[in-house]
Amino acid sequence: MENPLLITPLVQPVDATVAIPGSKSITNRALLLAALAKGRSHLNGALFSDDTRYMARALSTLGVAVRAAESESSFEVDGNGGHIPAREADLFLGNSGTSIRFLTAFVALGEGTYRLDGIERMRQRPIGDLLDALRQLGVDARAENDDDCPPVVVRSNGLKGGKARLKADVSSQYLSALLMVAPLADGDLADGDIEIELDGVLASQPYIEMTLRMMEQWGARVENDDFRRFRIVGGQGYRAMEYSIEPDASGASYFFAAAALTGGRVRVPGLNKNSLQGDTAFVDVLAQMGCDVEYSADFIEVRGGNTLRGVDVDMNAISDTVMTLAAIAPFAEGATRIRNIGHIRHKETDRIHALATELKRLGVRVEETADSLTIHPARALKPANIETYDDHRMAMSFAITGLRAPGVAICDPDCVNKTFPDFWQRLGELEAGLL
Repeated sequence: MENPLLITPLVQPVDATVAIPGSKSITNRALLLAALAKGRSHLNGALFSDDTRYMARALSTLGVAVRAAESESSFEVDGNGGHIPAREADLFLGNSGTSIRFLTAFVALGEGTYRLDGIERMRQRPIGDLLDALRQLGVDARAENDDDCPPVVVRSNGLKGGKARLKADVSSQYLSALLMVAPLADGDLADGDIEIELDGVLASQPYIEMTLRMMEQWGARVENDDFRRFRIVGGQGYRAMEYSIEPDASGASYFFAAAALTGGRVRVPGLNKNSLQGDTAFVDVLAQMGCDVEYSADFIEVRGGNTLRGVDVDMNAISDTVMTLAAIAPFAEGATRIRNIGHIRHKETDRIHALATELKRLGVRVEETADSLTIHPARALKPANIETYDDHRMAMSFAITGLRAPGVAICDPDCVNKTFPDFWQRLGELEAGLL
């Protein structure tokens, strides 16, 4: 779709049960854990998108047998117990942050030289803190252009034990990457232990909770000292398993927001209060805005009211849903302030600035600081073509704005393929009342 995609405003409140595809964050973690395990794992309910295809393709290039069944939303992975057959590889990972960060740590287990690269935007996204931590653990891991960004070159002779101090205020993915590979560190139990101490405030802590819970499910233990220090005994192993992947909570946020915006109802099966994904807490923000939220063992449902209230909320922990909130904030009564989100400037785009720019294009008054946005109510939004900056969440978030505001068109709508390839089909079904 080369031309901007015009969003059709809804003429009545939504009333739908929406099936959301599998979580990208869980799928890419499960692919890595399955590769680290010994034996054959089956991943069910997996997401097939640009990011997960990059991850699966890279693992195959490294010698891990990965068989994809897209029609069944499943992967079959023959793990090598942490052994990497390939001694040399050049991996292209698009703009998939999870893939390049997880795999940079993964190839530290190998014996050889590995280069990891991506698109131009990926070459602007920092990875230096992860490389520094790997060097502290004896791995020759460097940015090819000495700028702390990809391309990355890792020359490894296996991952040994040791201590590393890691800055974790830019991305939680650095810590997740180190945690997942650490149980496979070489050496006996004494020499192979890894201790990671954090420097600064941890960004997006729920993603670390997800990583720890998944590691435990796959059979590895981590000593966690209040999310400040982690000790992982070396020489552990992961067990191959049959693993079911939850629907993507970040993807669900757009449809929950549609219920809030139209005063309607949306139910998403497969999510609950005990989900692995912290982004389920987005519905609690909607509750603060005046929505009714129902949690069940096998679904979450949001029912919108007559009006939305502006909120003042710290969204560091659920930062992938910042854009969803920003997209509906102009329709609230009172200003909405979103705080403690400076790290999202280092995502697929500078998301704080991109949100401010596109909201202003719609005629919304916005105040931008280094780590916050304040969005004021707007009586009526201007028609506009929304630039998406090759960022899937820009496209999906402002599509929800278009459900209430006539004339909103999304540029480069195909960028949603990164995490939600059939988003437009499902949104169209929502608009047509088919869900």
